[in-house]
Amino acid sequence: MIVGVPKEIMNREYRVALTPAGARMLAARGHEVLVEAGAGAGSGFSDAEYEAAGARIVPSAERVWGEARLVLKVKEPQPEEYRFFRRGQILFAYLHLAAVPDLARALAKEGVTAVAYETVRQPDGRLPLLAPMSEIAGRVAVQAGARFLEAYHGGRGVLLGGVPGVPPAEVVIVGGGMAGASAADVAAGMGASVTILEKNIDRMRELELRFRGRARTLASNPHHLAEAVRRADLLIGTVLVPGARAPRIVTEDMVRAMKPGSVIVDIAVDKGGCVETVDRATTHEDPVYIKHGVLHYAVANIPGAVPRTATLALTQATMEYALELADGGTEAAFSNPALAAGVNVHDGAVTHPEVAAAVGLPYMPLERPAAVT
Repeated sequence: MIVGVPKEIMNREYRVALTPAGARMLAARGHEVLVEAGAGAGSGFSDAEYEAAGARIVPSAERVWGEARLVLKVKEPQPEEYRFFRRGQILFAYLHLAAVPDLARALAKEGVTAVAYETVRQPDGRLPLLAPMSEIAGRVAVQAGARFLEAYHGGRGVLLGGVPGVPPAEVVIVGGGMAGASAADVAAGMGASVTILEKNIDRMRELELRFRGRARTLASNPHHLAEAVRRADLLIGTVLVPGARAPRIVTEDMVRAMKPGSVIVDIAVDKGGCVETVDRATTHEDPVYIKHGVLHYAVANIPGAVPRTATLALTQATMEYALELADGGTEAAFSNPALAAGVNVHDGAVTHPEVAAAVGLPYMPLERPAAVT
């Protein structure tokens, strides 16, 4: 199979979907690998390294999309890339279609099989391709929040860890999943006072055992949430539903009650955001806007700030599935339940129920072809 890796074109997105080591693995199994010139430069991988691994460097994204049957990306295609879609092509990337209905329609219209990293799900419920970027996003969220709390950036002028005799910042994390726990690790390590709001009692027990007093948990309900948000210096939203838009659980009234100069980081912005006042995504170039006196950091590709780390973490998770898709094509998704859960669009139909509901398109269950055994 011809496997293509175009250069990412989202604002300040320096990750790449395949490392030279991954290109070598694909080439060793007989696949032809096309990499757009400069695609790996932002993550520290030169064209020469890809060529040494057996890949072919091509000068344009048009060549990559035009020749490759399997296209590997990091972020969802941007509108200017929709013209490259064609029937029978397989796209493997973070898609977050619930937040970009036009992309879902374009993929369905052109007959692309779109496999979303974020909905690949193991039988035990784990999301193995979402986990590494959630972990990184949680850590970077705290770094970003600490930076924008500085008065120079318009924040409250609060040091996250405080100093002797001066209390630390109040960090409130909404959601205790991978991103939330990762954020709590960093915030607690910096000396902040950390509260994690979580709905699942079993997960709260896990978090209590993990942090052993360095962070506290609180049952997530409207009363507790409103009180915690009101006293937060830094609020980090991490709530998501795989395939669906993020639920808007932090209301505008809650944000109005926050202290002037406090900071919100909504990690779920690429899924629509879990904070009601996050009404648009921002970029690494222009990451913050102010509403009700609160700084809103709503960058949709947070891990792109640390592309070397993020690319290595992402590709070590995606590579086994990329190899399966290269070896087996669309049929691979039917024989691997984890990949089947990742198929959001196939043969002109939306095949993920939450995505279909979010984008307003009919849902068609993914059916195993009779020829596949």
